[in-house]
Amino acid sequence: MKMKLLPPGLSGAFMISLALSGCIDPIPSENDRIPDGVSYGPPLSEIAAILAALPLETEHMSEVHHAVTSSSGNGYDEEYTMTDLFSVPGAGVGDSQLRTKSIPEFENPVSELIRDHLLSAFRTKSSAGNPGFETEEDIDRYLQELASSDIQIYWPYSSEWKEGDGLPVITFDPENESSSNTGYRISRTPDGKVKVDTVVVDEALAMEAPVWVVNRNSDGDYLSLEMIRQLYPDWSLDGGDIVAAPSTRAAAGSAENAGRKVKTLVLKDFTMHRNYDSWFAGASEFFVKCGSVENFTASTEAELQLYSPSVTDFMIVVKRSQVGKPQPFNAVLISDWTDQVDNCAFMIIEDDGGKQTSWECTALVRIESKSYGIEVDLPFKTRDDIVWRGSLSARYLEAHSNVPENFGDVTVTFEIEEL
Repeated sequence: MKMKLLPPGLSGAFMISLALSGCIDPIPSENDRIPDGVSYGPPLSEIAAILAALPLETEHMSEVHHAVTSSSGNGYDEEYTMTDLFSVPGAGVGDSQLRTKSIPEFENPVSELIRDHLLSAFRTKSSAGNPGFETEEDIDRYLQELASSDIQIYWPYSSEWKEGDGLPVITFDPENESSSNTGYRISRTPDGKVKVDTVVVDEALAMEAPVWVVNRNSDGDYLSLEMIRQLYPDWSLDGGDIVAAPSTRAAAGSAENAGRKVKTLVLKDFTMHRNYDSWFAGASEFFVKCGSVENFTASTEAELQLYSPSVTDFMIVVKRSQVGKPQPFNAVLISDWTDQVDNCAFMIIEDDGGKQTSWECTALVRIESKSYGIEVDLPFKTRDDIVWRGSLSARYLEAHSNVPENFGDVTVTFEIEEL
């Protein structure tokens, strides 16, 4: 822990060419560069072309819909990863960690359609539909590569879909911040034959028709607040919906706190006022980070050595349809804010990846008439959007408890609770 004495009163986040059916060719990707920090896998445009060549039926729509709905219910985006598609058909992000969650069985899942299609193209040696594999083992390796990549199916506005609404329009993230891209509209003619048309896909179309976007997963490695609530119900304060990490729970319930009320800083809700990424990339993943010194009761400078700063770090996913709508957060940022703590360091970032770095900031504590700065490092990545960062004083937070306040392009509501 680093400390610095401050003057009294100072206050201070494969492109291989494929012909996959007689009428479908892969749409060239406008940007074949794989961004830093993502797993290697086949080009997104290629996977979109494969999906568009499959004999999709209503049961396959139901499989994908079940997966994206489950992901959303677990606090993630409306997404179906290739890892889950090949290992647990119909499972959403987070389901593998929820052992008690029931996943329906699908007799002919999308993964089998993909395998059958590639094997058929290889065995017939047809010019239309032959990916160029030399052996069937090549197909197995390709599918293993796909299943281990970070590629997924993203279905925006999936909550509006109902069985019978038709087959999907399939496109991919061009990864260049474009608002539109070419894609495949799948439909059936009156005699039951599958028809595939090349169309321009934008977000307005995604609001009107089922659209599957092949993009990359960016939130599956993190525990969402909803997952924390399901995996660790004992993290809930007083049996309610407020989440506090175990270490902060211990501080709030320690013997030192006996006989005195404990002030707790809670972030109640979070409102995003604009989307930070292209709609092809999906929802915005925010990380809320707070650094301070909890349960601080030092009476001498020597006792400062007994305290280390703590950092809370929670992820919240805000879907594109939730812009401007307050989302419940209900997470404890600081479990025990004593009267000797003058401020905390606070940062909101929108995750875009890159190399790990940190913001070196200062939390202030007081011993008698002297203020001490305790340095805190809040981690973030070089490509992240920093929505807001700075210090929040105890006086400010108490004066604005339960009052929505703007921080950059988001609004948050803090609450100071006494436990």
